[in-house]
Amino acid sequence: MKRERSRKLYSKACAVIPGGVSSPVRAFKGVGGDPLFLQRAEGAFVYDADNNRYIDYVGSWGPLILGHAPGPVLEAIERTARNGTSFGAATLKEVELAEKVVECVPSIDQIRFVNSGTEATMSALRLARGFTGRDLLIKFSGCYHGHADAFLSDAGSGVATLGIPGSAGVPAGAARDTITLPYNNLGAVEETLQEHGDKVAAIILEPVACNMGMVLPHKGFLEGLRTLCDKWGALLIFDEVITGFRLGLGGAQGHFGITPDLSTFGKIIGGGLPVGAYGGRADIMAKIAPTGPVYQAGTLSGNPLAMAAGLATLEQLSAPGFYEDLEARSASFSRQLNDVLAARDTPAYLNRIGSIFYLWFKPHQSEGPRDYGDIKSADSERFKRYFASLLEQGIWTAPSAFEVGFISAAHTQSLLDSTATAMGKALDVSLAGGPSKA
Repeated sequence: MKRERSRKLYSKACAVIPGGVSSPVRAFKGVGGDPLFLQRAEGAFVYDADNNRYIDYVGSWGPLILGHAPGPVLEAIERTARNGTSFGAATLKEVELAEKVVECVPSIDQIRFVNSGTEATMSALRLARGFTGRDLLIKFSGCYHGHADAFLSDAGSGVATLGIPGSAGVPAGAARDTITLPYNNLGAVEETLQEHGDKVAAIILEPVACNMGMVLPHKGFLEGLRTLCDKWGALLIFDEVITGFRLGLGGAQGHFGITPDLSTFGKIIGGGLPVGAYGGRADIMAKIAPTGPVYQAGTLSGNPLAMAAGLATLEQLSAPGFYEDLEARSASFSRQLNDVLAARDTPAYLNRIGSIFYLWFKPHQSEGPRDYGDIKSADSERFKRYFASLLEQGIWTAPSAFEVGFISAAHTQSLLDSTATAMGKALDVSLAGGPSKA
C-alpha cells in the first residue's frame, strides 16, 4: 500500500507537535515505520490519508463498541449540537446518563462525569484518600490508569510500548505513596497490608488487565482483594475504562460478581467522545464537593454532546441480545484464530474475554500470561513483523505489543473470517523473518 500522504503529514506534524503525535503510542515507535494519519471511518473500517481502507480492531482504543459513526449516535450528537455544544452548567442529559449508568452498574449509587479516564482515576484516588484519611495507594505492575503522577510507576500502555520506566517530572513524593505489586499475586498484597494496612487508602486495578496486553485475573484474585480491603478498611477501585460496558452492561464487576467501592469509566460512556466518570457508594461520593470536602471540577464535565452520545450508545447496548450476538461472533473468531495457531504450531497464545482479544508472542507457551513480567518476555521482533504484514493486508491493529484488540457490532462474520485468514499469513511472516517496518 502507498502511504506517501501519511508520511508527508507525519514529517509536517513533527515540526509543530512533539514527536508528531498527540499521544505517544500513535508514533509507531513500538513497531517501526511512520504512523498512519486517518481521515475518516465507517462501521468496521478506517481510511488513511492516502484513502487506503483497513478493517479496524483498535476502535479508538476500545469505546467504539457499535463501530464507527453509528447512525443513532450521530443523530443524537447532531440533534444536541443544534441547541449548543457547551454550557458549563448542568443539563438534563447529564442526569439521564447518570441514571442509566446507575441502573446498569449495581455498585454505583452516584456518579460524577469528567473529561477522560485519567481524570476519572486521579479523582477517584483523591476521593479515596479524602474518605479514608490515608495516603498510600496499592497498584499493580503493568496496569495503566492514565498519566497522573501517582499511576506512572511500572505502568502499561504507552509507557510500556516506549520502554519508559516511569516518567520524568513526577515528584519523588508522588512515587513514595504508591506501592506497586505483581498482578495476580494475592500473597504480596496480604504481606503489604500486614505492614502498611492502616495507611493504605485504596487498591486500584484493572479487573481484567488490558493495558499490558491482556492478563486475566486468576481464580480468587479479585475475591481476595475484596476481602482484604474489607479487613483493612481500604477502598477497592476497579478501573473499568476498558472493560466497562465491554463485558456487559455491568462491566467486569458484573461479569465476575465482585462489588468494588469505586469504579472509573472512559470514552465508551460518551459514545467515543472525550468523557470519563467515576462513581460508587453514596457515602463515599458524598465526600465530593459541593456536598463534601474533596474538590474536583471541570468546565466541560458533563458536556451535552458527550452525554447525548453516551445515552444513545447505552440505549443500543441495552437492546435484547446485543451482547449475546457480539459474544457469539467473538467466540467464533477466537476458535478460528486458535485453529490457525494450532495448524502452525505457532509459538503464540490467544487470550480473549468478551469482545476483547490479545495475541501474546511467547515461544511455546501453553498457558496465558500471569503478570506484566510474563508479558514483557514476549518476542517483540516477531510482533513487529506480524503487525507490518497485517497492515499491508488492510488490517488495522494497535501499533504496540502491549495493547489489546476490540471487536465491534459492525464486524460481520465475513470480516472476522477474512481477518483470521490474514492473521495466519501474518504469523507465517513473523516466523519466517523479513522486514518488520510498516
